[in-house]
Amino acid sequence: MSNDPSQIKKFLTEKILRNRDRDKDPDLLRQLSHISGERISVPMIYVGTTSCALAAGAKKTYKAIEKYIDENQLSVKLIEGGCTGYCKAEPLVDVQLPGKARVSFQNVTHELIPDFLDEILNNSLPENRVLGQYHSEIHQLWDAVPFIHELPFNTGQTKILTANCGITDPVSVSQYIARGGYQAFADTISRHTPAEVCDIVEKSELAGRGGGAFLAGKKWKITLNATSDQKYFVCNAVESDPGSYMNRVIMESDPHKLIEALLIAAYAIGASKAFIFTRNEFSLSIKRLNAALQQAEDYGITGHNIFDSGVNIDIVVKEGARAFVCGEETALNNSIEGKRAMPSFKPPFPAIRGLWNKPTIVNNLETLINVPLILKNGPEWFKSIGNDTSKGTKLFSLSGKVSNYGTIEVEMGTTFRHIVENIGGGVKDNSEFKAIILGINSGSYITEKTLDIKVDFDELKQAGSQLGSGACVVVGKETCMLDLARFFTTFFKNESCGKCIPCREGTALMLEIIEAATRKPAKGNTFQTLERFKGIMQLKGLAAVMKDTSLCSLGKSAPNAILNTLANFKTEFDAHVFERKCPAGVCRELRTYHIDVDMCTGCTACYKKCPVDAIIGAARQPHFVVQDKCIACNACFEACKFNAVIID
Repeated sequence: MSNDPSQIKKFLTEKILRNRDRDKDPDLLRQLSHISGERISVPMIYVGTTSCALAAGAKKTYKAIEKYIDENQLSVKLIEGGCTGYCKAEPLVDVQLPGKARVSFQNVTHELIPDFLDEILNNSLPENRVLGQYHSEIHQLWDAVPFIHELPFNTGQTKILTANCGITDPVSVSQYIARGGYQAFADTISRHTPAEVCDIVEKSELAGRGGGAFLAGKKWKITLNATSDQKYFVCNAVESDPGSYMNRVIMESDPHKLIEALLIAAYAIGASKAFIFTRNEFSLSIKRLNAALQQAEDYGITGHNIFDSGVNIDIVVKEGARAFVCGEETALNNSIEGKRAMPSFKPPFPAIRGLWNKPTIVNNLETLINVPLILKNGPEWFKSIGNDTSKGTKLFSLSGKVSNYGTIEVEMGTTFRHIVENIGGGVKDNSEFKAIILGINSGSYITEKTLDIKVDFDELKQAGSQLGSGACVVVGKETCMLDLARFFTTFFKNESCGKCIPCREGTALMLEIIEAATRKPAKGNTFQTLERFKGIMQLKGLAAVMKDTSLCSLGKSAPNAILNTLANFKTEFDAHVFERKCPAGVCRELRTYHIDVDMCTGCTACYKKCPVDAIIGAARQPHFVVQDKCIACNACFEACKFNAVIID
């Protein structure tokens, strides 16, 4: 096939996108295998270079491979790949030799590259770095090398949305199309009316993955039936919830999937303009999205009169400020319009009056990327995945105190115990499981008692919890739940836009109450104990007011972390409030330091390190801590070489 862009465009649009019987055309399949990289004539090396990989040193690994290729004048194709989800193994390097199956290698740091490539390019596997090989019908498999899909991290997953992630070149429109990409969109605009698309999505029972769980097709119909000369579709890819990373994985690893999803969604509601709204610090996501959008425009997939269908759709990446409140749809719309990101009163809802007072649909990124699969395979196929009440799969950012961490995709109905013990490999360092935090926005905890609960909208709701954004943070016994609640409350206080009083003042008051419970009473303040108890007694009433009167979900969900701590970890809460002790030993201001006179040698190391002269004693004699002066800085504990400093 010619390298002329116009010829490639013609081939892609006519031979691939419009070929209904592509699986029966040998000539087409042969050409597709070359485009997708399945049949190669030179070695191919994929280096995962998403944000998680770069943090692990993948850029240095990529540069070292590039240098090796140049110095040895090798004919090797080097590609910046996406994320397979197994962040623990980063930097990940995949190598495929002509005629051989593709092999993935883990933790390949830059200093290993010369010896690593010397081996692999001479048909010898560096066994201590092998993660697994990809199954192939057309390539020779490596002996005694496990398959990637058989890894414990992968066996419990159902990879549908993330099928391309880490496998293809993220900014290769040719590879995406060769793997079936954009065919769902081409079929949609040639075979279905917008109303039919909305019907198909509604029949699939696709529910919003941003936390609301509202049926996407039902929501779309509101805007489709609205009368207006202009409509908009917005993809919410802000992902400002700490612990969440799924949106970035998709944007950095498979941006064309999001573009195709947004094209179908915009067509379904009659919108000619669509936005991908994300945070401006997601520089790599923005770079790859813009590159993919430029390719889509060059190939006639976006823009004017797409595939000669008369359909016009433009997509723009909109960079927003770092603000948690931008995840709320009306605040998001205000930001796109160039206004301050503050929520607006509802109704009217954006579906009727959104961007520039025009009908606008705002959907979460994860919700959207299900759409091409539904249009391609049908609503019944989608409904067959999951359980009776929740359909499809769910993406999670699995992190915290687990042996295996990364981005995972599980079928609805999977238990959280399976996620922690099987996919996550259990709690690491032989620690004891304490809880799973399901996103800071939901403030929900899964404890040992509820660990067998399923990833299911209704089941979680009945248990007084909710699915949240997709952050799945596992914490062990070393974590203080009050300290965690304080972190959450501080986050909400700082992120409050300040528009409504219940949120602005309520978060500040909650933080004041929780901080009083995690520090010693100030010397001379005889009323502080009474004030602390009074504040604790007011927490539930304050939370109820915030939930009922706050303008947006930020204020409504801000009290959840404290309320759930009270409900699930009351003994730990009581220990802080009544006994003035932190069972986990995390709250520094509640620590009490003593020196064991039998162990102390009088070396004066602790005396010299104490910044407030709270330690007294003569050289070669036992020392003592003056409690009224001690600030619990831990300097004495770190300085002592004889284990004489004791923390209570």
